[in-house]
Amino acid sequence: MAQAQANLASAEAVVSAQEAKAARYKPLAGEGAVAQQDYTDVAAAARQARASVAQTWAALNTARINLRFTTVPSPITGRIGRSLFTEGALVTNGQADPLAVISVLDPIYVDLQQSAADMMKMRAAHTVGGSAPMAATVWLYLDDGTRYPVPGELAFSEVTANPATGTVTMRARFANPGGLLLPGLFVKASVEQGSQSGAFLVPQAALTRDPRGNAQVMVVNAKGLAEIRPVTALRTQGTDWVITSGLSDGDRVITQGLGKAKAGKPVKAVPETAPQVPGSAASKTPAG
Repeated sequence: MAQAQANLASAEAVVSAQEAKAARYKPLAGEGAVAQQDYTDVAAAARQARASVAQTWAALNTARINLRFTTVPSPITGRIGRSLFTEGALVTNGQADPLAVISVLDPIYVDLQQSAADMMKMRAAHTVGGSAPMAATVWLYLDDGTRYPVPGELAFSEVTANPATGTVTMRARFANPGGLLLPGLFVKASVEQGSQSGAFLVPQAALTRDPRGNAQVMVVNAKGLAEIRPVTALRTQGTDWVITSGLSDGDRVITQGLGKAKAGKPVKAVPETAPQVPGSAASKTPAG
């Protein structure tokens, strides 16, 4: 930049001399004291000097920009990692390796993988009915099993599925004021994308299937008799089946002792959490 400043000063000195000479030649050329060609040459030299000043100004501005590049400010607010170059190392403009990596920790983004088949089932449930879409809420679970206290929100979902894995990538945004979540962590996520009304959670042990593979449970009817009830169970949630049809509010489902309960036979229903007494009716056919 110092060299560009010196070149500019030299060009400005030349243009001053040339403009002064052109100013003296102009009246002389009008009186015929000097040749017209001499005045033309002097005027052209003055214009060339002015053009040289403009060129040196451009060179000076370029030098100033390059000088500012020697100080690298961060365009974002975040947390900086270790320096990848030591003082005195050779670095160049446009190099592939960064000087350091700065990560934005608040908010922080989490990429999730959802099965494309599960997504299609969920959309089909929204279309058929019984399930209503909702604003997606995302909960994170850390490696030790604890749940991250702040829920996140689904930022976007990819419009294409990965043909190699059969999954769709979703991105969730979480507030991270304490910096607990760090880039590169592996977490488990639970995404609430819809709510389903009129459904019941029944322990998996309470559901059986007939010879044709149809789902059924055994309930205690109003007469105190065991009754086989066909149900619709398309998916599980944890240790339970999600029953979407076949049960109503107040139905008492037999969850234990199914091998001893017979359809049409009387049973004594007790809560599943009731203490079991060996040999008693309650130990044979508890109902939830």
